[in-house]
Amino acid sequence: MKSLHHSLSLLFIVVCSLSWVSASANSHDDFLECLYSYHPKESSSITQVIYTETNSSYAAVLDSSIRNHRFSTPNTPKPLVIVITRSGGHDFEGLSYVSHDPFVIIDLVNLRSVDVDVENEEAWVQSGATVGEVYYRINERSTNLTFPAAVVRTVGIGGLISGGGDGLLFRKYGLSADNVIDAQLVDANGRVLDRRSMGEDLFWAIRGGGGGSFGIVISWKIKLVHVPSTVTVFSVGRTLEQDATQLLHRWQYVAPNLPNDVYSLVAISTTNASENGTKTVLATFISLFQGCANEFIPLMQERFPELGLVKEDFIEMTWIESLLSNRYSLLPPSFKSKSDYVREPMPEIALQGLWPQLLEVDEGGIAVQNIIAYGGIMEEISETETPFPHRKGTLYKINYNIGWLEEENNNSQRYISWMRKLYSYMGPFVSKSPREAYVNYRDLDIGRNNDDGKASYKQASIWGRKYFKNNFDRLVYVKTKTDPKNFFKHEQSIPPRFH
Repeated sequence: MKSLHHSLSLLFIVVCSLSWVSASANSHDDFLECLYSYHPKESSSITQVIYTETNSSYAAVLDSSIRNHRFSTPNTPKPLVIVITRSGGHDFEGLSYVSHDPFVIIDLVNLRSVDVDVENEEAWVQSGATVGEVYYRINERSTNLTFPAAVVRTVGIGGLISGGGDGLLFRKYGLSADNVIDAQLVDANGRVLDRRSMGEDLFWAIRGGGGGSFGIVISWKIKLVHVPSTVTVFSVGRTLEQDATQLLHRWQYVAPNLPNDVYSLVAISTTNASENGTKTVLATFISLFQGCANEFIPLMQERFPELGLVKEDFIEMTWIESLLSNRYSLLPPSFKSKSDYVREPMPEIALQGLWPQLLEVDEGGIAVQNIIAYGGIMEEISETETPFPHRKGTLYKINYNIGWLEEENNNSQRYISWMRKLYSYMGPFVSKSPREAYVNYRDLDIGRNNDDGKASYKQASIWGRKYFKNNFDRLVYVKTKTDPKNFFKHEQSIPPRFH
């Protein structure tokens, strides 16, 4: 706990220094002078965690958590100062490490402890820990306990919870944010608050209201959930020539109504494996079942016989082994993503119209569209329980992705334009009024504040209602009450009501 108290002390100094400098100057020299003078006794510790562009390690520290290399070009705006004390760096639009206004990064990489209490089935997890570290530390203590978190292990737990967080267990246990029972947050005044001292409104807002709006969450107290000793997975691919269109159409009716123990995803990509050797669309059907194969096989053969699964397709393993298996598509280092929620099954003719667009992508790009079934317990949780509203009536979520190698960054606009064309095509077949989106798949195309993070309520409502629906109004209320001067802001942060 000594290191936590030390880190909290440094964060308090940093936040207070930022607050003073933001009111007086943009110079990083002013910021550093303020930082050192605020607490001279901490000057040696501060020097060890402060990086400016004059430091030889500055570039390495900055790049260490940038997951989207679209935002690591020489022309990308850089922070004045990095304070090593971001979560996993997975913001899809780079907002955790890019801004067009002078800015400072608070990097949480050193706050990554995971303190597991098996007896009470809970844990304190610091925001800098990755999902993989959380899974591993819990599994060290108990192979039958875990936390419902993301599929991708390098995602930071802090950013995940801040946006909701769906994953392999969410149809049974809800989102990551649904399983948080306390938190520690540094607010705009430098105060360290827990659930009791921050109040239920702010505690509600930080569990799904998006990061970077309300404060710096240092740690989360999470509720652990049960997993069996054996889980079963399958991953089978079907091309257009193998009836992928008809199978995906059918999947829309089957997957959202499967038992809560089943996670179901379809990854849509392209391949050269068609019978005549030309490029075709590949639909890979992936599922994880919390139980043994002798239960899962008859279930899938009854519910989805059209997929033609055989016994050999089902693989039993432990829960932790399923997290280590590379069954989920990863993108190249530079990418553009978007999201949609679907409430009515797409007709076959709409799917058929989608395939030619996927086949347009040239060899420099890799397009993967992940379709994730909802349903299960998500149907039972109110859309106002947390800021994350995409619950009852949602059949599935679509995560659109186009990636390219770093040497293709000069051609990035071509791939981004392709993504926008695909998104436009899908408009008639997805949720409407608003067209919903997932805040953890950040997308500045759907609306943004000004580059300095300031925005009117009306301006922010454009993107805010797509992420949060009517919960946006309560988020604005909480922001107005807890950060009226809009200290924490970015291109899609929640604004105070009078801004």
